[in-house]
Amino acid sequence: MARARRHKTERAPRRKQPVPTNGTSPTAAPVVISRRIVDSVPQELNVTTTFAEALATPTHDSPAAADGSPTHTEDSAPATEDTTASAAKIHQIIVPRSTPALLEEIASAWELHPVLIDDLFHANQRPKVERYGDMLFTVIKSAVYVDSAEEVEFKEFHLLMRDDTLVVICQDDHFIDATPIPERREDMDAYFTHEKRQWTTDRDLLTLGPEALIYRLLDTAVDTYFPVLDGLQDDKEGIERQVFSGDAAAAARIYLLSQEVIDVLHTSTHLNRLTQALGNGATKYAIPEALQAYLDDVTDHLTRVLAEAAELREALSQILNVNSTLVAQRQNEDMKKISGWAAILFAPTLVGAIYGMNFDDMPELHWAFGYPMALGLMLGLGIVLYVVFRAKKWM
Repeated sequence: MARARRHKTERAPRRKQPVPTNGTSPTAAPVVISRRIVDSVPQELNVTTTFAEALATPTHDSPAAADGSPTHTEDSAPATEDTTASAAKIHQIIVPRSTPALLEEIASAWELHPVLIDDLFHANQRPKVERYGDMLFTVIKSAVYVDSAEEVEFKEFHLLMRDDTLVVICQDDHFIDATPIPERREDMDAYFTHEKRQWTTDRDLLTLGPEALIYRLLDTAVDTYFPVLDGLQDDKEGIERQVFSGDAAAAARIYLLSQEVIDVLHTSTHLNRLTQALGNGATKYAIPEALQAYLDDVTDHLTRVLAEAAELREALSQILNVNSTLVAQRQNEDMKKISGWAAILFAPTLVGAIYGMNFDDMPELHWAFGYPMALGLMLGLGIVLYVVFRAKKWM
């Protein structure tokens, strides 16, 4: 658990391309991953370098899962012709690392609105959902907690949906579930063919169309906030111990951790508004009622995130107040000690000042024991004051 952390400045919009670690150059052709979901079964992955090739991803007459399993199990009823027509045509395209040239190709192929094109080229946006004719544009942010720096990093994703096609553009170096994007092709294939991401248990959800994929991605992004809150909670408990140990650096750590909690609150609030906007447009855009129930589940998760983040922010505020009280108390104790020693030193100074006056007629001026008496008086007053202050626990 970190005890100190670097200063966090405002994150500026960036379009930085990650540096490959497998020997490829930064100017290597981008990777575009695509696959179709036929009758709720994800098909084989196709890896291309252009958006046009990804749009042309072929589909199979006989749908089968990517691992070669049959389309239907023994307990699943065969899909009717109507169901196949409505549920089989989902086309998923993932852009792990976007480039300006690839974004321009997407904008040209789909003739995107100029405002939407501007949004695609500029990251660091708040979560939102917007419609441009038949195009649905969604911005989603997942969260990653860096415990060594006590910072929350938000990973941004742009989703474009038209008809049965959903394009997911990763703006940072992570997938939407906070998994770092691998460099090797084999690792990327393993990521997308993993059973967890095959959605084999979500076939009822996938029958609801490409909007269901938006729900699944949104739900996955929201789930990343719970480990972040756990990390923030652990560091909050560490701060509590630090405060009561009298560490002077506790106040700065409280302020910085509070800033991270506020960032989580702001982002999750915008995500909550996003789900509400999707729900408000359900009737207008004929969203199935079953999918609305899934969206309600996402909203419930976001409500929990907002509640826990608000409680954490309030707890940090209370810890800051306690820390201020303890600091004031320690300062008061220090002032008592300083005042006590000042009084002890003032007593002999007072005696010395009296006997140091230059008058001809003064008592004990020519007395043989005058000097020893003055010294004894100084020492005696100091001892008396010290005993009194010790009895009152000022020293």
